[in-house]
Amino acid sequence: MNLNSTVYKRMPSRDLADDLDRGDDASAALVSVVDQNSGNPSWKLSLPHVCVATISSFLFGYHLGVVNEPLESISMDLGFAGNTLAEGFVVSMCLGGALIGCLFSGWISDGIGRRRAFQLTALPMILGAFLSASSRSLEGMLFGRFLVGTGMGLGPTVASLYVTEVSPPMVRGTYGSFIQIATCLGLIAALFIGIPVKEVVGWWRVCFWVSAVPAALLALCMEFCAESPHWLYKRGRIGEAEVEFERLLGGSHVKSAMAELSRSDRGDDSESIKYSELFYGRHFRVVFIGTMLFALQQLSGINAVFYFSSAVFRSAGVPSEIANVCVGFANLSGSIIAMLLMDKLGRKILLLGSFLGMAASMGLQVVATTLHHQDSWHVYLSVGGMLLFVLAFALGAGPVPGLLLPEIFPNKIRAKAMALCMSVHWSN
Repeated sequence: MNLNSTVYKRMPSRDLADDLDRGDDASAALVSVVDQNSGNPSWKLSLPHVCVATISSFLFGYHLGVVNEPLESISMDLGFAGNTLAEGFVVSMCLGGALIGCLFSGWISDGIGRRRAFQLTALPMILGAFLSASSRSLEGMLFGRFLVGTGMGLGPTVASLYVTEVSPPMVRGTYGSFIQIATCLGLIAALFIGIPVKEVVGWWRVCFWVSAVPAALLALCMEFCAESPHWLYKRGRIGEAEVEFERLLGGSHVKSAMAELSRSDRGDDSESIKYSELFYGRHFRVVFIGTMLFALQQLSGINAVFYFSSAVFRSAGVPSEIANVCVGFANLSGSIIAMLLMDKLGRKILLLGSFLGMAASMGLQVVATTLHHQDSWHVYLSVGGMLLFVLAFALGAGPVPGLLLPEIFPNKIRAKAMALCMSVHWSN
C-alpha cells in the first residue's frame, strides 16, 4: 500500500479497508496463516510505549496522596488551620477538576489523538503544581488543585484507551495492570516525599514542585511514542496505522492486526456519535455495565482510605507514617498479584474475588467496632481490616474496570463511552 497516497486521505474506514477485509472468512484465514507462520508478536516492542503512558497513572496516584500528610502544614501556612471546610475543599477541588477533565476526555482523545491528549494532560498538571507550590493563599491553592484535577481526569481515560490499543492481545491484561501499579507507586512516592513535612518548614511546597518533573517527562517522551493504530484507522489514516502496528508488533504481524481491526470495525459508520446516543439503542447496555462497574468501584469507599488514612490511623494510636506506608504497599502488592493473574484467571474472576475480599474486610471492621470497649485487639483488627480492604481492592476492583471496558466497547464509541463511565468515578 502506498503510504503517501493514504496518510492524509479521509474516507470511511470501511471503504479504505476493502483491500484488507473481503469478508469474515477471508480475514479469519489471513489471521490464521500469519499467526501460524510468525507466532505471537513480541511484547518487547510495545513495552516502552506502555511504560511512558503509565507516567500519567503515576501522576494520578501522586496527586491523590500528595495532600494526605502535608494537609495540616498547608492549613497552618496558608491561614486556615482548624477550618475543616477549607481543608475539605483542598482535597475535593482536585476531584471537581477531574470530573471536568474526564467529561471532555472523549472529545479530546478522539479529536487530537491519544499521544497529543497525553501531552495536553501534562500541561495543567505542570501549571497546577507550580501554582500550588507557590501559593500564598487558600484561593491560589484551590485554583492550582483544580488545574491538577483536570489533568487527573483526562489522564486515566486516555491511559486505559492507549494501553488497550497498543498492547499485543496475549499481554493486554498484564499491561493493563501496569496502570494500577503506576498509580500505587505514585501514592507511595507521595507518602514518602511527605514524611519530612513536620520537621522541615515549607516542605509541603517541595511535594508539589516534585510532581512537575514526571509531568514534563510524560509530555517529552510521548513525542517519541507510537500513536494508537485504532485511532489512526478510525480517522481513515490506514497507511499510518500500518506503520504504527509495525513499531508495536513487528512487520510480520501488520496484516493480521489490520485484518482484525477491519473485522472489529465492520458495521460502524465513519460518523462520530454524540454522548446522547450512549443512553439509548444498541450501545446502552454495555455503557450501563461500564458505569455501574465504576460506580461500585467508588462506592466501595476506597477514596476515604487514600485521602484520610493518616487521620484514621492516628485516632487508632498507630503512627501515621507507618500506617500510610503499609497502605501503599498493600495496594502495590495487590496490583502486582493482579498483574500476574489477569491473563490467566480472567477479568471476571478477579473482579468477583476482589469484591468478596472487600466485604470480608468490612466484616473485620464490624468486629473491631464491637470489641472497641472490651479488648485492645480491636486496634489490630481495625488496621488489619483496612489493609486487607486495600489489598482486595487492588486485586480486581481497582484495575479491572479500566482494562475491561476498552476491550468490550466498539471502536466507534470507545473514547466517549470511557469518558462517560469514568466520570462516574469522580462524581461519587
